This record gives sequence, structure tokens and C-alpha cells, in this order.
Amino acid sequence: MQKRRVAARTTRARQKHSAKKSADKKRKEYDLRHLRLLRTKFYARDPRIVARELLGKVLVRESGRERMAGRIVEVEAYLGTDDAAAHAAAGVTPRNRVVFGPPGRAYVYFIYGNHYCLNVSCMPEGQAGCVLFRALEPLCGLETMARYRGFVTGALHSKKLRVLTTGPGRLCEALDITRPKDNDADMTSPQSGLWVGDEGFRPQKIVTTKRVGITKSAEQPLRYYIEDNEFVSGPRSKL
Repeated sequence: MQKRRVAARTTRARQKHSAKKSADKKRKEYDLRHLRLLRTKFYARDPRIVARELLGKVLVRESGRERMAGRIVEVEAYLGTDDAAAHAAAGVTPRNRVVFGPPGRAYVYFIYGNHYCLNVSCMPEGQAGCVLFRALEPLCGLETMARYRGFVTGALHSKKLRVLTTGPGRLCEALDITRPKDNDADMTSPQSGLWVGDEGFRPQKIVTTKRVGITKSAEQPLRYYIEDNEFVSGPRSKL
């Protein structure tokens, strides 16, 4: 009996190691050429719809010869002037004007004095709304991401890999996204160096929860993530 238990544990360990090697190989070989660019009309809709449909899509960062990409696994929707937690609730200001359109523009802001957050504007121009990117599953450019995050390259074990792009601040640091460089970038154009593509991947199940780290409109169910994805940040509780 003891030998059977040991053999079973050994088999599971080998399977886990094999699956990890396969996933690492896929990340190393990931090809961006088969991605279909999301156009303006995709974003010109209610942020709640856009947010859910962004899950599984691929966020791409290109700068010179550097290419980084990650699957979008967690987002939050912000609804505009009627959403007390949204920056748009204050009306149009120099800081938040991007969220009032046109749709598909990067809205980047600095928070807590130490990190940036990336959003994409939604709704037809003149109406406010956006989606916050909260977490990615890294697909390619991992060593470049690690360098921007201050990690030792070549030493991306599973724990380090998981925190590479988990959380909005880490995500922006890994992709070298800043407000001076990227705010108001046209995310419907590859020329901007920041865009989203569709490879046909569809999540099996999407979980809906309250948004993270806010006090106003805190009860609204506007956070969405792919169930059981290890790169999701924050609490995993369901509504």
C-alpha cells in the first residue's frame, strides 16, 4: 500500500512538472502574428460588457525590438459620472478627460505615490466609462518583464512568475507603462505600442465580485476574473 502511495505521488509530481515545462515552452514560443486587433467599435459599449469580453484577450506591449504580452485574466468596470468610485464622477478634468472618449484610448494614472494603473476608455465619445486591467497571465517577453520589475532574469521560478503581472501596479511596471508615455495612447492601433488582440480564446467560467480597494460604490459587482486562473490578484470570493 505504501509503495502504491509513493508511486502515485511520483506520477502526480511528474505530470505537474511536465505540464509546467509545456506551459513554459508555450510562453517562450508565443507568436503575436495570429492575434486579431480589437477595433474602436469593440470599446464603444457599456464597460460591463467590454470588461467581460476582454477576459481571455491578449494585451500587447511593443517598444522597439521589445515585445511583451499577457492574457487578460482580471478586470474591473467603471461606469462614468454616476459611479462614485469612478474618476469620471468629478466631471471632465485635465486628469480624466481620456475616459470621456474617444473609446479605445489608454487612461493611465498614478496612485498611492508609487505605481501606475492602466485603463481603456469605453462608451461612445462624450460619455464616460473605462475598464481597469488588474492582472495578466504572462505569455511572452517574460525576461523583459522581469527586468522592468527588478527581478533577476533567468530565475523566474513559479512564485516569481505568478507575481510578475498580478495586480494593476505590477502589470504596468512589468510592461513599462507610465502616464507621461502612454496616457491617451490609441489602443486600437498597433502603432501606439499598446494594444489588445483576440486569438479566439474563451474563458470557461467568469467570476463576478465587488471591486477591490475602494470605499465608494463598493458593493457594485463590477470586478470580473477567469475562474481558477493562478494569476488573478485579490480575493477569490464569489457573489
